Amino acid sequence: MISRATELPVAEIRGATPGVENVLHFNNAGSALPPNIVVETVVDHLRREAAIGGYEAADEASGRLERVYESLATLIGAQAEQMAVVENATRAWDMAVYGYPFQSGDRVLICRAEYVSNVIAFLQLERRLGIEVVLIEDDADGQIDLGHLERELDLGAAMVAMTHAPTNGGLINPAVAVGELCANSGTFFVLDACQSAGQVPLDVAEIKCDVLSGTGRKYLRGPRGTGFLFAGPRALERIEPPFLDLHAAEWTSESDYEIRADARRFENWETNYAGKLGLGAAVDYALGMGIDATSARLCSLGASLRSALESVPGVSVHDKGVERGGIVTFAVEGVESEKLKTQLSAQQMNTSTSPAGHARFDLPHRGLPTLVRASVHYYNTQEEVDRFVAAIDALRQGN
Repeated sequence: MISRATELPVAEIRGATPGVENVLHFNNAGSALPPNIVVETVVDHLRREAAIGGYEAADEASGRLERVYESLATLIGAQAEQMAVVENATRAWDMAVYGYPFQSGDRVLICRAEYVSNVIAFLQLERRLGIEVVLIEDDADGQIDLGHLERELDLGAAMVAMTHAPTNGGLINPAVAVGELCANSGTFFVLDACQSAGQVPLDVAEIKCDVLSGTGRKYLRGPRGTGFLFAGPRALERIEPPFLDLHAAEWTSESDYEIRADARRFENWETNYAGKLGLGAAVDYALGMGIDATSARLCSLGASLRSALESVPGVSVHDKGVERGGIVTFAVEGVESEKLKTQLSAQQMNTSTSPAGHARFDLPHRGLPTLVRASVHYYNTQEEVDRFVAAIDALRQGN
């Protein structure tokens, strides 16, 4: 059950989240249910665009748009000029990593939990530039092995890239410890916080990362098609974005240009202003709730769901790590995960699946098939956890 230390005004929160009346939503690691304030912010701006024009509506909202950067900076302990708003976490990550000045032979250290799109990008850069991608093993608890990482750092590395919280499990990797090792060796550190932003507290000064990428739609409860990038001092010094436009750079003469000094060099001119404002509203809502409090509640709900599923005969839970969040992955003996997801959907219970082909360094390595992914949020309840587990047990017996 949820302890008193993690109590939030759940009834009020659910009252401001219309979706909970329609579905039991355990697909927050895919896209969470937004609160009313986010929906209203987006729709109101679209209506304003329709009323007075898109450019004019953006000009009118310029002050609020600027405050989005301040809110994002507050969320992760950064400065507003170190923040960029882009269309998603993967594009934010791409803009930094593809822009990094790699040389042939540079070593990049990644973990088994690395997100599929990131791995594909590094494999492309390996073919294109001749970098070497080095896989850091997991330790006995299933998180990144800090001893192995330190040994590889001693051999030299241009970059460490780590997914903080994988898409296919409850693991929260030890980002602060990794950042300390990278700082000690002077290695550039890129943190993919797509699943952790809003799920757990983040402080870039404590983590010591050079780059952090995140999304709006998951644990921040923002609109789809919104993401953000933190670029620290070394990132702004070293990285030239892989493409530029009149927003990212200034055309200074017929034959020259100058890239802007702040993180908005990673943006482009045309953007979804309604979505950006909605992202700001989501971040402000999260900050108002308190990330420590919301994280404690959703992690506690995740632990409750994990424990309850483990008690059901024929159900195996496959989350790793010392610290675990609100993502719970499991399989039911004799039932294909995609079939189970479909059966749950028919009962208005939203889940997702984590295909083995999207986690080739992890799930096949552990001999696991595609898993069901149930991801809770702070607006979910213990009653929903109990109802979900009862449905799993009933489906297990009926298949």
